[in-house]
This record gives sequence, structure tokens and C-alpha cells, in this order.
Amino acid sequence: MLKEEIRQNPAVQNSILGKSNPWKRSHYIILSEIIKENLSDREELQNERKFELGTSISHITLQRFFESDYHYKTHNDLRFLKTLDKICIFLGFKDLNTYVMSVKDQNLYNDKAFSKEFTTDIVYRYCQTNFEFFKYFPVQKLEVFDELIFPESPFIERIRTYSSNLCYRKLKLNIKNNRSSFEIFDLDVISEEPDKMVIKTQEFWNLVFIEESGEEHIVNELNTQIYFIKNIDYVWMIWDNYNPNSGLLNNRMYKKP
Repeated sequence: MLKEEIRQNPAVQNSILGKSNPWKRSHYIILSEIIKENLSDREELQNERKFELGTSISHITLQRFFESDYHYKTHNDLRFLKTLDKICIFLGFKDLNTYVMSVKDQNLYNDKAFSKEFTTDIVYRYCQTNFEFFKYFPVQKLEVFDELIFPESPFIERIRTYSSNLCYRKLKLNIKNNRSSFEIFDLDVISEEPDKMVIKTQEFWNLVFIEESGEEHIVNELNTQIYFIKNIDYVWMIWDNYNPNSGLLNNRMYKKP
């Protein structure tokens, strides 16, 4: 569906691409330039958002997208999700999630399929946002989770508690030379109901925090996490999370002599 919307986009139809089928390498180069020119003027890609996503998609990435059986909710490469964000902005949407909502409003997905796809996307976005959250330390910017976690949930309270302690100690995340990173290896829906879903992931987190003294604290963990996602007033967001290593860094620091 997304691929066809790109093909039918007026900027694409009014170019040589509109009369070409199938597309070859040279056509994806043209498509890349069309998208780049469009995104460079888009209001959605200004300031920090522009820095985060960029305004271009390589012709190689576009060719892979069109010629492979990618599915944006089961693909576990967060860079690819950023590419889809830019594609959706090119098509006139605010981001990928706005596109998904539009599809739902048009009744092109049934509710069960939509909820499954949308909630798995929430988990991917949460992990990326959580990593960005650490980058702000020692400033505690809980507002980055506003569209992902219910404000009255027990999960956001636990995040508030553990991050307050770490920010109090003036910890900063070391991202030089990719010293800190994360990866999602797997994601499965293990339970689904009309108003809630449970999702299991395999995640690897390698985080290096630095104190003002220069001392490093390393969190290196591979574990299974469980996300509890609810539908409240027609809004799907995270309600709770089970992470067996939650608070690990706080526990280590408080045990220091």
C-alpha cells in the first residue's frame, strides 16, 4: 500500500517515473532526488527533527524497499523505521504513525490487525526514545515519553524514580564512537485482547554512563522484556514493562563504599 502511494504521488507521476514500469537503478536515483527536494522544504523536518531524520533517502535504500518484502512493523532495524518516517512525510503525513492512523480511519485494516501492528510499532519507538532519553542526562526529560506511555501508569513512575537518582549524580551517556548502543533482536505478540496486548522482546543494551569525576558505569545486558500495552479511550500506549535488570545501575551505585 505504501509503495503504491509513492508511485501515485503527483511529484512522482509528473516525472519520468510516472511513465516507467518497472523501475530500474536510474529510476530510484531520480526518486531519491524527488524525495530529497520535497523534504528539504517540509515544515515537519525542521530543527531537531531535521537533524534526527535528515532530508534524504539513498537510491539503494529505496530500491531495497520496493524490491523486497519489507514490513514496517516486523522489521527490527530502527534506521529503516526512520526511512519510513521520511517516506510518510513525503506523502503528506506528519510521520509514520500518522499514516497508520489514516489507514485505520479508512478502515483498510481490521481492528485486530491494526492494533497488533500499531502496538509493535510503539515498542520500537519506545526503545529508540528511551535511548534518546538517556542522551539528555543529567537533564530529566520525561516529556519525550508523552506519546508512548500513559502519564498515570506505574511504568512512567518507575522511570521517574530511577532516572532522578542517576540525574542527581550528574551522569552523562557516552555516545562517542558508538560506545553506547542498543538492539532489538526479536519481538512477539504473546497475548492480545480488544483493550490490551502483551509483547515480548529480546533486547541488548550497552550503555556507558560517566560521572563528573570521569568514572564510568557500564550497563551491558541481553534480556527478555515484557511490555503491557493498553487501549484507553481509543489510544494505544504502554502501561507497564517488566525488565529483569531494571534499576541495575542504581543498585550498583548505591552499593559503592
